Amino acid sequence: MVNEKNEEQVVAEVYLPFEKSIADLDQKIKELKHISQNGIELSDEIKDLRKKYDAALKNTYAHLTSWQRVQVARHPHRPYTLNYIDLMMEDFIEISGDRYFGDDKAIVTGFARIGNYRVVVIGHQKGRGTKENIYRHFGSAHPEGYRKALRVMKLAERFNLPVITFIDTPGAYPGIKAEERGQAEAIAYNLRAMSILEVPIISVIIGEGGSGGALGIGVTDKIIMLENAYYSVISPEGCAAILWKDSTRAPEAAVALKITADELFDIKLIDDIVKEPLGGAHRDVKKTAKNLKEKLEKHLAVLTTISKKELCENRYAKYRKIGVFKEGKPRRKISSK
Repeated sequence: MVNEKNEEQVVAEVYLPFEKSIADLDQKIKELKHISQNGIELSDEIKDLRKKYDAALKNTYAHLTSWQRVQVARHPHRPYTLNYIDLMMEDFIEISGDRYFGDDKAIVTGFARIGNYRVVVIGHQKGRGTKENIYRHFGSAHPEGYRKALRVMKLAERFNLPVITFIDTPGAYPGIKAEERGQAEAIAYNLRAMSILEVPIISVIIGEGGSGGALGIGVTDKIIMLENAYYSVISPEGCAAILWKDSTRAPEAAVALKITADELFDIKLIDDIVKEPLGGAHRDVKKTAKNLKEKLEKHLAVLTTISKKELCENRYAKYRKIGVFKEGKPRRKISSK
């Protein structure tokens, strides 16, 4: 779990590339505070700089590009699944292992309670720092992670409990060992199983929503997305490398992919957006968790009143509607010869 006091101290030191003006103002405020400790009165100057800092933060985050939102989604101190479980839920009991191969630490599963609802929780979990990220596989799950998730979903179905999934992964683990153990099959099996699961399922994209790695726990009745998260069939860097053989064109790819919450809501790929505090979820983790909890309870209140048959029918119809295409006449006649 995150130590909130330490987290606040560290976050102040970590700025993204587009936050340079904000970082400069923060540094000046710190310098004046340090000088004022020697008995020099600088409260008015500090107050003025604080106003400029707040204005710069507001102006910057009011005009974020798609690529900048990707950077916010990847912020090293952005809250992860275990943070949200700690702040929003009670009585969490973790479940480990897939009963086939082992336990994948990139996915956390278990039982918990949110408000008046007993639920099953599944989520990608990244690490803080190199050592923990290696332990968590950087949030990229192996086949046993998806099989563990499926095992817990089946438990939810047995005990008639709603499922909440937290999506935060650049993609499924791409290593050869994962492929040898059936990575594609494990994800595909989950897609089928989730489509007919007879309990409510809600997914929340809290950071990165990358490709099949996200879909492996993302075929749900409602898809909620944090304001500065992203959801995409491929990372902007991967897309740029394929299209232009140049990963540095990732900002262009991010625009073309339409991966932001607002864009995805407009095309009805997601169902709801959770507002983040000014400057991103990492600047006020507790407020972000509060906003998300309210959304989850709202959707649970509706979904838990729907019959099992109707849940599955609605879920099927939801995914059949995704995607837009247009039929037209061919530009030229194709010769039969």
